[in-house]
Amino acid sequence: MLDNVLQKFGLRPSDYQIKSFGSGLINQTLKLSGKTDEYILQQINVDVFKSPYSIANNLVALQAYLKKTHPDYFFASMLPSTSGEFLIKSGPGKYYRLFSFVKGSKSVEFVSDEHEAFEAARQFGKFTGLLKDFDISQLEYTLINFHNLKLRFEHFKAACKNALTQRIDRADNEIKDVYKHLDILQTYNQFTANNNIPLRVIHHDTKISNVLFDEQQKGLCVIDLDTVMPGYFFSDVGDMMRTYLSPANEEEADLSKIYIRENVFRAICGGYLSEMRNILTEEEKRYFVFSGELMIYMQAIRFLTDYLSNDIYYAPKYPEHNLNRAKNQFKLLNEYVLAKEKLQQLVTEADEINIAANN
Repeated sequence: MLDNVLQKFGLRPSDYQIKSFGSGLINQTLKLSGKTDEYILQQINVDVFKSPYSIANNLVALQAYLKKTHPDYFFASMLPSTSGEFLIKSGPGKYYRLFSFVKGSKSVEFVSDEHEAFEAARQFGKFTGLLKDFDISQLEYTLINFHNLKLRFEHFKAACKNALTQRIDRADNEIKDVYKHLDILQTYNQFTANNNIPLRVIHHDTKISNVLFDEQQKGLCVIDLDTVMPGYFFSDVGDMMRTYLSPANEEEADLSKIYIRENVFRAICGGYLSEMRNILTEEEKRYFVFSGELMIYMQAIRFLTDYLSNDIYYAPKYPEHNLNRAKNQFKLLNEYVLAKEKLQQLVTEADEINIAANN
């Protein structure tokens, strides 16, 4: 089957070694290694992305805009088939797309220092910044209500109503945590109802592995653009805070290892604001620290909802995996809330540094 796909992209299968590549959990990713060229071939997971052509249409539109307005920007664009298509369908629900492999590039799985955090945040800020004048109505939603906290809370309440008694009992503390931090939902509802936060071109999945670095550890570009769609800045900023700040990731069951690295927070602020400080509105800047609360809280609710729903979305590796993931995120949220005053001070300092650098 893959032979037919490669041939449609103008590649001779016998010329390439094919190996699994990367750590992504959604799409199947393969690296094609030939004597003179290398490619990345991906099969889109249609169980998650119901409309793969929406992804393709978005990337084509963004590529055309950036090529016209910022031709020097490195955009990880799809390669066309011999017939000019960007997606090749090969059997029911099997859609493939091809990218050039960026030679000399590498990705990292974990933020080990503030330099990596700064470079990654700068790249995500640059991506949104360069697209500030893009006609956002051209973009299709590839995941409807992906970061809709109001809807996630409704799903949580429904899960509580229908959950097994033993799961409710085991998750009692985490259920209380949801209501303990209900002010986050109230704030979210406020600013979405008031429409005072602008929609922008947002990546929506800003984990460090979605940035390519060069051999000098400088950021090259952002990748994995399937979730690029209209959204609020908090999705990108908050997701960086959620995934970069703790030295332990969301899989860690030892909660004592979860804490806020202030130097990494400072780097996120510095990197993102170096590209976005003149683009963000004053209202957005006011919610900068809040974006971390929002995204950590939302992910905690999603893990907890899945546990209460008998693990139907996040595949567990052991019986209470999703409950432990929820515990992890609530610990991170509690640590974040305790540090809010200092974090706000760090945002102000980073903004002042960027102002001075530009004068």
